Amino acid sequence: MFKGMYNNVNFYQKALDGTWERHKAISHNMANENTPNYKRKIVTFEDQLKQSINSRKIDLTKTHKNHIDVGRSSFSPMVVEDKSTSYRIDGNNVNIDIESGDLAKNTIMYDALVRQITGEFDKIKNVITEGSK
Repeated sequence: MFKGMYNNVNFYQKALDGTWERHKAISHNMANENTPNYKRKIVTFEDQLKQSINSRKIDLTKTHKNHIDVGRSSFSPMVVEDKSTSYRIDGNNVNIDIESGDLAKNTIMYDALVRQITGEFDKIKNVITEGSK
């Protein structure tokens, strides 16, 4: 009964982790806009999420035999340094306009994921509430 109950919540949690890491990287890029030789950071995690959906397999870690089967997977957003050529003389490759756009897009994605996970918990709450009647 409990095995599949939190699958969507786990997926959204991983997506939230990825978007949060991306937010931190974009903020870091923006803060270093004028740092000579700084190379922007990019966070990727979508391919890992797609793979986890396609395989429907989650690597679980349980610390006690009576724990519910909803442990953590080995999901980890990857932070990559963008070593592409800079159009600036100082070697920095941060474009504040691109970073601002990426930040806005990432914020919209994060907010949408928060709404989705809230909806999942509302569903669980409704099942519990209606089941107790």
